[in-house]
Amino acid sequence: MSTTPIGAAIPHDSTEAIIDAILRREGWPRYTDRASDCGGPTKGGITLATLTSWRKRPVTAADVAALDEGEVRAIYRARYIEEPGFAGITDDVLRALVIDSGVNHGPARAGTWLQEAVNGFADRAVLKIDGTVGPKTLAAVNGADAAGLWRSVFVARMCFYGNLISGDARKRGRTDDQALNAAGWLNRLAEFMDA
Repeated sequence: MSTTPIGAAIPHDSTEAIIDAILRREGWPRYTDRASDCGGPTKGGITLATLTSWRKRPVTAADVAALDEGEVRAIYRARYIEEPGFAGITDDVLRALVIDSGVNHGPARAGTWLQEAVNGFADRAVLKIDGTVGPKTLAAVNGADAAGLWRSVFVARMCFYGNLISGDARKRGRTDDQALNAAGWLNRLAEFMDA
């Protein structure tokens, strides 16, 4: 029986295929520097802050704009796949979702969603929720229903987006903005995904 959830992408069978998909989603090789983007200068999903951390020295927007694909792939491989432990997730589709969640929301948050998903399927909490994906988390993840974990991580991510959208509308003081309803709408939709 396949563990591929309904609506999931075609399974990714390698790290490079996952990075290919991330680069496509991030618009590689486009460079952006929009005031509305909290990440600031970004190329292929790599922000000024990420590049500064990676190179261990201050960098400029011009450094971000000049990024080449080889370095971007190295950053994704190290910071978003190997270092957070996501490479050890054996199910291709679940691994791809968790890695992409880490790219978009930070590896610790993606790790937290994964641990919460495991605990949600257990009779009792089996994992400490700390966002760190080590051997104990990987054993629990790889021994659980991958499709069920995928749905749970997907739902957590979807609800997070709703809260971001609603929160941004509140920060702008927009009382008439339909974005204020986003969290409620996505939470409602999430109930059907969790069923």
